[in-house]
Amino acid sequence: MKRMPLHLARSAGVGLITAIFLLVVLAGLGVAMVSVFTAQQASSSLDVDGARAYQAARAGIEWGLYQRRRGVAGAACNGAAASTTVLRMPTGTTLQNFTVVVSCTPASGVTEPPTNIVSVACNMTDANGVCEIAPANAAYVRRRMEVEA
Repeated sequence: MKRMPLHLARSAGVGLITAIFLLVVLAGLGVAMVSVFTAQQASSSLDVDGARAYQAARAGIEWGLYQRRRGVAGAACNGAAASTTVLRMPTGTTLQNFTVVVSCTPASGVTEPPTNIVSVACNMTDANGVCEIAPANAAYVRRRMEVEA
């Protein structure tokens, strides 16, 4: 039986330690890449929901302006009295998860009073269906718009 030379015997096992080290480093890089990818996807999803909330709030403003222009007595935003209306976005659309609260308040002391229209859109409401209380949820999105007409 032949004996292994002394210089080879001292270096036995170095390849195994190097391979284990490389596997640990590559596994760490893989975990880091997955966590960065997950955070990026969540951020992108919130960005899309923010744009949808903006469009829902804008739809609420357009609805309030339409009601104001119609000027039907007793209707919302007719300029005579303050009113608040809660609107659900239509089902089957990308805005279906949003609720819009439109508040109209007439200005006082003017012959033809302008109306202040505030539209708040959110994807989660409180028990009363209002968007004013932010839930402790990272997916909550809310946008507020205001015009004077």
